[in-house]
Amino acid sequence: MNISALTTNIGKHIIGKPMTVELAVTAMLAGGHLLLEDVPGVGKTKLASAMAGSVGGSFHRIQMTPDVMPSDIAGYTFWNRQEGTMEFRRGVVFGNFLLADEINRCSPKTQSALLEAMEEGQVSVDGVRYPLEQPFMVIATQNPVETYGTYPLPEAQLDRFLMKLSVGYPGTEDSVRILEQEGALESAPVEQVMTVEELVAMQKAASELHMSDAVRRYIIALAEESRKVEGIRLGISPRGCLAMQKAARAAAYLAGEEYVTPDRVKDLAPYVWGHRLILAPGGRTKWGNGENAIREILTYITNPV
Repeated sequence: MNISALTTNIGKHIIGKPMTVELAVTAMLAGGHLLLEDVPGVGKTKLASAMAGSVGGSFHRIQMTPDVMPSDIAGYTFWNRQEGTMEFRRGVVFGNFLLADEINRCSPKTQSALLEAMEEGQVSVDGVRYPLEQPFMVIATQNPVETYGTYPLPEAQLDRFLMKLSVGYPGTEDSVRILEQEGALESAPVEQVMTVEELVAMQKAASELHMSDAVRRYIIALAEESRKVEGIRLGISPRGCLAMQKAARAAAYLAGEEYVTPDRVKDLAPYVWGHRLILAPGGRTKWGNGENAIREILTYITNPV
């Protein structure tokens, strides 16, 4: 199993964004979910489909419009007249990868239908629990500019996403390459380079990578500092610390390392923790967003190694 083949294969379809691809694969290896916040047309959907296709995973997409119901996500039970029994019809959440496009356009009730699936890998319908396929990953998108008619994700929902990324616009030369490859890029099939079973094995190996007590204390020190800084109303929770541990292990595994270093934590902190911070009005004026606040906190705490 060659993990570098996975990032290389996905990178063929997302031109000029190697760091974004690496972070997305890190989230996948950590068994986490991914929130992509960016303007339309920069490759968010292509990234999600390339990730699914590269491992041969089942891929479902749903446009999260206001009329989408929780049953569209989780499924529903119905009376089968021919058989004379109640049957369960699965929703789109039953698959390896779910692209929830423009997640902030659906109602809070529908958004909440994803909470159990993202946290516990199962859905409950009419008192019956249905386990989801493994691996299972939600990749959600939202537009940071057009906010009319949207429902901002509550803190509990945001906390279920391991990372929040922005693809961003390509550079000039990469834009030229995209235009040159117009038809080929859009129609090119995604090559499968590994199986979902191999991905699950990699996820297990990444979760067992060695992390020293010093690195764990570094994570805790950063989280505790986030709760003290003026301008931050809500700092990093223990769940956020667990998310960092998973992400740091996955990043180290992706890099071929045998243990986690503090630098992995520093590199990932803005993406794993930025969306988890709740800034006070003064903090929004000072930093603009949680990512910048985390970057400043990183300057307060001494690297333990």
